[in-house]
Amino acid sequence: MTNVYDVPAWDLIERAAEELKKYKAIVPPAWAPFVKTGVHKELPPERPDWWYIRAASVLRKVYLHGPLGTRRLKAMYGGRKNRGVKAEHPRPGSGSIARHILQQLEEAALVVGSSGGRQITANGMSFLDRIAYNISQ
Repeated sequence: MTNVYDVPAWDLIERAAEELKKYKAIVPPAWAPFVKTGVHKELPPERPDWWYIRAASVLRKVYLHGPLGTRRLKAMYGGRKNRGVKAEHPRPGSGSIARHILQQLEEAALVVGSSGGRQITANGMSFLDRIAYNISQ
C-alpha cells in the first residue's frame, strides 16, 4: 500500500489542502489575510488558501516527525531574517499560526495531544495514506 513516504510532498500537500477545505473544524481565523507567517517575512502570503496549505503541511510533518509541539513547528517554518548589510540570523515562524492549526487539526480528530506534543491519529494516517494512494494511481 502506498503511503506518505512514497509520493512527492508538494502533490500530497496540495491534495490534502483541497480535502481539508471540506472539514468544518479547519477554517482560517479573521486575522489570517493580514498576518505574516514569521518575523523573517516582509509580506503576508499571496495565496488566499494559504491556511489550508499550511494545515496540510503541518499534518504531514506530524505524520513524519510526530509528536510535535508548537516550538518545533516554529523552528521548522522559520527562516533567515534579512538585516540589511549585517549577517542574517535564523528566526522562528509564527507560533500563533502553528498553535491554531494544531488546535483545529485536533478538533477535526486528525491529531491528538500527548505529553510530547501532538501526534497523528489513525484517522489522520488513513486520511493522508488515502490521498497518497490516489496520487500514485
